[in-house]
Amino acid sequence: MRSNLAATALAAAILLVVPAAAGAQDRAAFPAAMDAFARRALARTEAVPGMAVAVVDQNGAIYTGGVGVADVASGAPVDADTRFYIASATKSFTALAIAAMAGRGEVDLEAPLAAWSPDSGVPADIAGRITLTDLLSHRSGVENGPIAFRAAFSGDWTPALMWDLTAQTRPRDGGGYGTFAYTNSGYNLATVLMEHERGRDWRALVQGEVLTPLGMTDTTAFIDEARAEGHTVAAGHFGRLSGQPERSYLQKTDATMQSAGGLVSTAHDMAIWLEAQVTDGTVGGGRVLPAGLIASTHASRVAQETTFGPYVRTGYGLGWQVGRYGDDVLIHHFGNFSGSRAHVSFMPERHLGVAVMVNEDAFAGELADLVANYAYDWFANLPDVDAVYDAKLAELVVRRDRRREGIAGNLAARAQRPRTLSLPNAAYVGDYVSPAYGTLSVSEDGDRLRLTIGVQSAVAENFTDPESLRVELTPYTGQGVTFRLGADGRPVSLDYDGDIYTRR
Repeated sequence: MRSNLAATALAAAILLVVPAAAGAQDRAAFPAAMDAFARRALARTEAVPGMAVAVVDQNGAIYTGGVGVADVASGAPVDADTRFYIASATKSFTALAIAAMAGRGEVDLEAPLAAWSPDSGVPADIAGRITLTDLLSHRSGVENGPIAFRAAFSGDWTPALMWDLTAQTRPRDGGGYGTFAYTNSGYNLATVLMEHERGRDWRALVQGEVLTPLGMTDTTAFIDEARAEGHTVAAGHFGRLSGQPERSYLQKTDATMQSAGGLVSTAHDMAIWLEAQVTDGTVGGGRVLPAGLIASTHASRVAQETTFGPYVRTGYGLGWQVGRYGDDVLIHHFGNFSGSRAHVSFMPERHLGVAVMVNEDAFAGELADLVANYAYDWFANLPDVDAVYDAKLAELVVRRDRRREGIAGNLAARAQRPRTLSLPNAAYVGDYVSPAYGTLSVSEDGDRLRLTIGVQSAVAENFTDPESLRVELTPYTGQGVTFRLGADGRPVSLDYDGDIYTRR
């Protein structure tokens, strides 16, 4: 099996740099400072109901804790054992699991898909060219919208259906082969193929290769089970209204937990994860994963030149963004979805890592980044760190208020739109089917129409085009739905997000 030895060696070399570890005095003083800032930040920002934080160095956890509430409906307090959805930060777990199999020679990261999954529906020209590394590093140049949509949004899928949908793999618009273009499809396609060929779905793969060896007993892809077993699971929220965070109407279920974004975890477990990252696979002083395995996932496989807030991004490894925060190398991955936001990062040269998970993302979700940066700057001895970060909190509050004002104005303007449907609501009721994306059902909800596809459901509003509606099946992501009328003047199909659904 071919391997990227140079990349692995480089990543391992970074980890061998003499660490600027947190001193004993710093370690002792930090928890009180972090706890005070976290509480102040949550109160000042006000839009975010709850937050969990983990900070580690190569000696283990420096701080794990939680503030606020996990769910405004229950009022359950957040602590270091509260499970938060980490969204796309899941990618680093999935990639590590596949890399572990590659390390034992069970899969070849550099072999074209056609060599090990010859019967898939992936078009021959694509299957003969792209590899697992291409898919996991976002350089494949391909997209598969139906698989990604069903896996993450509608939850309407079976393994057999996903296998059939591999035929929907297409060249990606705006990102050719070898060019970085971020997408969930690469991870979803990789794990659909691997499940069919190897017999283990991505959940079992991550559990067996990563979670169980590391002892991350409170991290799981089964969010419904976690709720049913009585664990405190943070719900997604939106801070649209002052002092009244609203529970998102779209919450994750087992059916929408997928390989590109499908784990819940706790501050305690994320401390284990980060300790393993900064030590290349040891936890509590004992080796858990083979030397060089974790380091190999940190090495960039494709270049990029982007910024995300205060972070510069220069590449992408296997499940990790590669870049800098200030003058420090920062390996990181963030994630968000429908009211949840996660920041997971570490500085390999300083052997320092931070995870911050919050249950709001649309109005003040970058609070997660702000709290993480506070930890990094505190240990860097930034002068007047608390005063600096109080000013940053004030800036975040200004941005929050602008977003609230923008949404309020947008809602008011949309409410004035006239109806463009020419028929009574009942005429549009029915099931509309797309072979690729599934069944979109239209039903009456009072004097309005409701659209439902899988676990997603929302009441629609008037739109601007003839015979159209606007719907937010994913909160704050509005899309038009246009009906086509047949010769008899009745609806025969609809266009949603560029795909045609035919009335059954």
